[in-house]
Amino acid sequence: MKTFIPILNWLPDYKSEYLKDDFIAGVTVAVLLIPQGMAYALIAGLPPIYGLYAALTPQIIYAFLGTSRQLAVGPVAMDSLLVAAGLGALSIVDSNQYIQMAILLALTIGAIQFLLGLLKMGFIVNFLSKPVISGFTSAAAIIICLNQLRHILGISISQSNKIHVFTSALMQSETPINLHSLIIGIVSIILLILIKGWSSKIPSALVIVVIGICWVTFTHQIQPSVAIVGNIPDGLPNFSFPPLKWEIIKELIPISLTIALVAFMEAISIAKSIQEKHKTYEINPNQELLALGASNMIGSFFQSYPTTGGFSRTAVNNEAGAKTGVAALISALIVAIILTFFTDWFYYLPKSALGAIIIVAVIKLIDYKYAIRLYKIRKDEFLVLLITFIATLFIGITEGILFGIIFSFILLVYRTSKPHYAFLGRIGSTNYFKNIKRFPDEVVLRDDLIILRFDAQLFFGNIHFFKKLVFDSLNKNPRKVKGFIINARSMNYIDSTAIEQLIDIIEKIQEKGIRVMLVGATGPTRDSVIKSKLINVVKKGNLFITSGDATDSFDKVCKKSSIQKKLSRQTN
Repeated sequence: MKTFIPILNWLPDYKSEYLKDDFIAGVTVAVLLIPQGMAYALIAGLPPIYGLYAALTPQIIYAFLGTSRQLAVGPVAMDSLLVAAGLGALSIVDSNQYIQMAILLALTIGAIQFLLGLLKMGFIVNFLSKPVISGFTSAAAIIICLNQLRHILGISISQSNKIHVFTSALMQSETPINLHSLIIGIVSIILLILIKGWSSKIPSALVIVVIGICWVTFTHQIQPSVAIVGNIPDGLPNFSFPPLKWEIIKELIPISLTIALVAFMEAISIAKSIQEKHKTYEINPNQELLALGASNMIGSFFQSYPTTGGFSRTAVNNEAGAKTGVAALISALIVAIILTFFTDWFYYLPKSALGAIIIVAVIKLIDYKYAIRLYKIRKDEFLVLLITFIATLFIGITEGILFGIIFSFILLVYRTSKPHYAFLGRIGSTNYFKNIKRFPDEVVLRDDLIILRFDAQLFFGNIHFFKKLVFDSLNKNPRKVKGFIINARSMNYIDSTAIEQLIDIIEKIQEKGIRVMLVGATGPTRDSVIKSKLINVVKKGNLFITSGDATDSFDKVCKKSSIQKKLSRQTN
């Protein structure tokens, strides 16, 4: 029971001195979460109240099921943009239907995550490489910021997740810029930057919300002059099931799978980074999938749209001193109190202030320093980042991730088909063997012996590359070569196709009168050799632990043969 409900592990040992830290952290996160939740709901194309709904139930569920003590679950910018992109592609006209689809999306995402957790598929996030994630998040941050210009400028244009479509709509818009909205937006951005630079402990987003509400209230700058949040329903969200129609669910599956993986990646990465600072618990990726899945599924029954662990809120939660999931429960309690009694306070909140909060929050996701560093050291991976970035900006959010993953796999296949290799030579009279190209002055070069180290598994995809390496090296000195050593220390696997080809390669080498030896084979590789016909070709006497052993054996045989020839001539 404790495995599936981690709260049972730490709650019985909860210490009274933890309560003060958890309370402070819970209040701090709630203060940050309330304006962020409403702002992120706007990114998703939803009324601000649904950001508060998403900040309520998922937090409670995760506190019971999650393995991280500090992860703050709720609405986030990235997932909100993916929601808008996914639902925007379905051409939904009715706003109520759009809301219901967003809630249903939370249910389908939660179901996918929960199923992946049951199947122990936590490792799947490893297929989202750092260049893909960096390219995607940087492009998504730009799209999010650009889409907030409509709130900052106070103009009416449709939201788009394609930069050229949005830019065209912005240029063609005939709606005049609202000067009051622009001033509120610019002043809010400046204040947010100044407050964050002055002290990270001050809830800058809440300060901007208060200033924005006071500004509009006391200057009477209400719609249509300044776009405001308006009426927010009070009370806790009602329990209801999202509309379950297979035709609709089938359309949501592609975007649900994308968000499920991206959301898990966000949550697990921040959870692991925070866990490194705490030695009292360990993150379980599969349990995290179950916890996030349950949070989204149960949250959807209480009007929540898709949620995950937030980077900024989790960092704030940890810095505020959160010790356990009690901090999340306190945060949820404060959100519930706001929903019950104080939603009318946000009536005059200007949307341009929320837009400013979003821009300042997501602009740091544009990681240009990593891109520059990658360009300098790994241009192939930089290309993956660039393709993901461009595809996300111009083709679409989900397509950008897909292109990035596909190109990453192409790069992986290319690397495995032509892996690193080295021809080795002995360092003087020592037992060390190094790459001839890297140590040309230190190694002893020989014409009669070739040592090839192949730094990858040997399989159908690279066996022909291996074969070419072997015969190209032999053809350089075809008459002088008498021995060929295959250093298999880096080969952790040889498949059946490679075994058959290897038999053919070795037989052809042996036909030239060249002795073939196999060195440093690991357990799995040695098993493949011994259990196949390859052992009959190589012979057990040609299996060695080190290149030194094989070289000494080769030299000994060669010396013996030389003496035998000499004696034979003298006898005659």
